[in-house]
Amino acid sequence: MTTFDDREHALEAMFVHDEEMKFCALARRNKLLGLWAAEKLGKEGDQATAYAKSVVMSDFEEEGDHDVFRKIRLDFDRAGVEQSDHQIRRRMEELLATAMTQLAAEK
Repeated sequence: MTTFDDREHALEAMFVHDEEMKFCALARRNKLLGLWAAEKLGKEGDQATAYAKSVVMSDFEEEGDHDVFRKIRLDFDRAGVEQSDHQIRRRMEELLATAMTQLAAEK
């Protein structure tokens, strides 16, 4: 194997690792978001955990964060929870940073 091949394999491995970390961070963010939303919706214990799982699963509906945001927005609207779109999106950003920090600390 040449040095070029070694570099290519290293870059491929780094790309795979980065994508796995991104997936894990988003899944963790969605779980944290679900727990936050569950609290706003008055859910506790097993209900909160089940709701958080439903938020994680909602992320598989389409590419990007739109499906997760739409679920939270719809559930808040149905329950009369006062949170603006901006507040929900800001919380999503904050929790993504938290998830990334948590994952980095686990390494």
